[in-house]
Amino acid sequence: MELERKAYQSLLKWKETYHGTRSLLIEGARRVGKTWLVREFGNREYRTCLLVNFAQASGEVFKLFEENAYDLDYLYSALSVIYSVQLYERDSLIVFDEVQLCPKARQLTKQMVEDGRYDVICTGSLLSIRKNTEDIVLPSEEKKLQMYPLDFEEFLWAKGNRTLFPMIRKAFEDRIPLGHAVHQAAMKEFRQYLLVGGMPQAVVAYVERNSFQAADAEKRDILDLYREDVSRHAGSNAPRVRAIFDRLPGELAKKEKRFNLASLGKNARSRGYEEAFFWLDDAMITNMCFNATEPTVGLDMNLDDTRVKCYMMDTGLLVTHALDASRDVTEDIYKAILMDRLGINEGMITENYVAQALRTNGHRLFFFTSAREDHSRANEMEIDFLIVEKRKIVPIEAKSSQAVHFASLSKFIARYGKHIGMPVILCRRDVEEKDGILYLPLYMASVM
Repeated sequence: MELERKAYQSLLKWKETYHGTRSLLIEGARRVGKTWLVREFGNREYRTCLLVNFAQASGEVFKLFEENAYDLDYLYSALSVIYSVQLYERDSLIVFDEVQLCPKARQLTKQMVEDGRYDVICTGSLLSIRKNTEDIVLPSEEKKLQMYPLDFEEFLWAKGNRTLFPMIRKAFEDRIPLGHAVHQAAMKEFRQYLLVGGMPQAVVAYVERNSFQAADAEKRDILDLYREDVSRHAGSNAPRVRAIFDRLPGELAKKEKRFNLASLGKNARSRGYEEAFFWLDDAMITNMCFNATEPTVGLDMNLDDTRVKCYMMDTGLLVTHALDASRDVTEDIYKAILMDRLGINEGMITENYVAQALRTNGHRLFFFTSAREDHSRANEMEIDFLIVEKRKIVPIEAKSSQAVHFASLSKFIARYGKHIGMPVILCRRDVEEKDGILYLPLYMASVM
């Protein structure tokens, strides 16, 4: 099978817009498909593509960038010989893959853009941590693209289904129900996506072998890789980063999804763990969601970073992480989860998916919680997500069932109703607008 990624269109737009006057930096978590994407793009859209993977490069290649960074003629000739790729002016692409391992190469892209002979793309993860930026001048000519796991539509493409999602998008845009048959078909596909997730290796394994267990094995390898990355690259913060990473499923399984540092130890304090949270976010392993103390369009100005939610960047990885205690997860276990016959926290999975979908669509993640000023529950409320849409704040609640209760949302509407857009409840129901609330099926978070 052959995957198709929406990010490919972003690469085409970059090529057609800038014609070599800007380099492109693709950021993303490990194993999210960056290398595959740029190789496909380079081979299809250019006469030749020279890809330098610094995770596999020899010491001599690194030495080239240290000693010959300002002699582009020699550098290009040497790379052409080492990688057996002929370069053609304005018709070759040079890719620096895993460029965080060679910061000098990233800095060099400034001179390469000014030279103008070839288009340049860099890919990497952990690109903004101090050790990967402290000794270089970051190129101002650099455009950035963030790459995420496959979204629900891309998952359907991988399965050969190109008819369902256009109907989902149209129903969302027109605010009309899909109808029972189509909605049920969409929910069936959506539940598969929740369990498999969007990491390319897991999706390919699932589609080619029709096996949740095969996808699970790929995801376990990815989780192990992330743990190794923490040990190798998080420095003195490694124990704290690992502690947060290991506690993610447990924290998200709670009714209040806010990360409770007390679960890491009685002496854990937010200041000591702040860098650890941001390391995971920078690695794009997690999606951070911050408390906004007031629901205004300037959500950043009302940010309370002492209260955070920390979601896994891929819901399929979260499911495997949650099942991590059992290294022998069978196909039957996954099928039981799929059919609602095994007790796994649905709220955890659905809320994580909504966070993933909103982040993939370019939204920063915020939630709202009110303080108990009178120490009673009368004024207590918490809204799962807030997004800005047409200069209005849209409150979003994620529910894992058809039976929807929304006491917090009712209080929120009563207090802020004049200043917010139409509230949204994402749940298992088909599209419906009722009493000033828009009910959408969970899979429509992918088009919000």
